Parts: sequence; structure tokens; C-alpha cells
Amino acid sequence: MKSMKKFIFLMPFILFFIQSIAQKVANYSIGKGGTAEYEEFSFWVKANKRADIDYTYGKDWKNIKLVCLGKDVLNGDECFKVKFPNNKVLYILPKGKDLIVSDLDGKYKKYFSWHYEGPTNGGGTFCEPCAEDENEAMKLIKLYYMIK
Repeated sequence: MKSMKKFIFLMPFILFFIQSIAQKVANYSIGKGGTAEYEEFSFWVKANKRADIDYTYGKDWKNIKLVCLGKDVLNGDECFKVKFPNNKVLYILPKGKDLIVSDLDGKYKKYFSWHYEGPTNGGGTFCEPCAEDENEAMKLIKLYYMIK
């Protein structure tokens, strides 16, 4: 009886811990890794909630944290906005299996594809939180980022 009371008392903490470590990430990139043209957006979901957005770029893999500004519309298309530390805002539009990333006036407009992170031909490391494929990645984007 005493151990059952202890278990019931600890259950909320156990559930919170399990949820806090449950995470997924949808990575979308353009260009070849390790080159000046490389860009990647990583959209994190933690404990079934929208979480961090990382922007990685260049041959040195510089990383910046972005802020999600929520759902919006750009030229009639549903999208969501992200803000950089320098206050630059980009619009992210899911299209098919890709993301179109654009600024308001269209001077910056690029198409990003799902980025596979894991072993290739038996080599490399497995990415536990990474979306398994482009379908799961797009599902994460639509469920957690295409919201207010």
C-alpha cells in the first residue's frame, strides 16, 4: 500500500519527465553542407508543442535561434513568420513537400527541401528526434507551426 501511494505521488513527475524529453525536429535545407551557400531551418517540437527554430548557414555551420511569430498570409497563401535577432522577418510557406521561404518583397525567395539526417549506406549516425521522412516533417510543420 505504501509503495502504491509513492507511485501515485510520483506519477505526475514521471509523466512530465517523459513528455519533456519527447521531441521531434523537421529539418529543411538548401545548398550543400559545409559550403557558403548552405542554409538550414530546424523546426523543433517538444512535449507536443512548438519549440525552437534554428537557422544554420554557411561553411562554418553558424547557428541562430529564431522566433516564431505565428500564422499569417503572404500573397494569398497561408504561411507562418519567423523573426531573426536583427528583426528580419521571413515568411515560410509549406508547398507540397517543400518550404518556400521568402521576405515580404520577394527579394529573398528560396525553396527548401526536407533534409535527411542519418546513416547513408551504413555510415553515419542516427538522428533520434529527426522526422523519419518528408511526410512526417511536413506533418510537424502543419500541426505545430501553421497555428496562431
